[in-house]
Amino acid sequence: MSERRAFIFPGQASQYVGMAKDLCEKFALAQELFARANQLLGFDIQHICFAGPEEKLTQTDITQPAIFIHSAIVTRLLAEKGLTPAMVAGHSLGEYSALYAAGVLEFDEALLLVRRRGELMQRAGVENPGTMAAIVGLDPAAVEAVCQEASSAGIVCPANFNSPGQIAISGSVAGVQQAMVLAKTRGAKIAKQLAVGGAFHSPLMAGARTGLRESLQKAHFHEAGCPIYLNVTAKPATHAEELRQRLDEQLTSPVRWIAIIENMIAEGATQFYEVGPGNVLAGLLKRINKNFAAKTVGKVEEIGAL
Repeated sequence: MSERRAFIFPGQASQYVGMAKDLCEKFALAQELFARANQLLGFDIQHICFAGPEEKLTQTDITQPAIFIHSAIVTRLLAEKGLTPAMVAGHSLGEYSALYAAGVLEFDEALLLVRRRGELMQRAGVENPGTMAAIVGLDPAAVEAVCQEASSAGIVCPANFNSPGQIAISGSVAGVQQAMVLAKTRGAKIAKQLAVGGAFHSPLMAGARTGLRESLQKAHFHEAGCPIYLNVTAKPATHAEELRQRLDEQLTSPVRWIAIIENMIAEGATQFYEVGPGNVLAGLLKRINKNFAAKTVGKVEEIGAL
């Protein structure tokens, strides 16, 4: 039986100082894409990826383009080896990498959209301060109930359904902290505040959504070359206009990662590849379905081993 490849693309928190450095030392293509990125962005993102400092690399407006560039380089290198996806999905920011891999967006436009998204999300985090927390050991229904109850203290909602028993919540500081207290009383193993720059995937990102919508409307979207499993619906889509609309909705909607992976498996994925920096999604995949293991492809030796 031939392999049906699913490419999955990481989001924020997968960055690390030194990311993609080995790719640039070995592949001219990586050097070209970084040079193009530096030119488009107007600053030396290559230097920040390779040398840090870490606090700069973890700023939302720099993290997002950095991860996108890394994923885009690996996508192109895999294509040169004849490895292309039958289906794709990306976690939050990773959805832009997925659209690039499926031919929906060109590199330049995708990078500028990602940069704009990062800037807007960072600004929204300053204008409407909020936070996020990881809740471990409660099922989705219990987390929804906790958020509903805690919302008397402030805005709080599920933000990322990452794996069974691991759900991120997002909202105002008071709302999230109240939900953490309630989650512990309901039997959560862990309720831990996350070091993030804002309340991502919550109504507090509404301001960012307005600005991003303008940029999305101007961008050129093509029909997808393979199904893209969307954060907002967890279902596959290929139509340019739907993809544009869902990227808009994505900023204030939860990431339905568990359902995305289950749907990809149900629709025939046989091998997953985590394309870009880190191995966060490989870990989530194992917890969602222990019969599948993702190949992480972000480094020279990982690409060489395929």
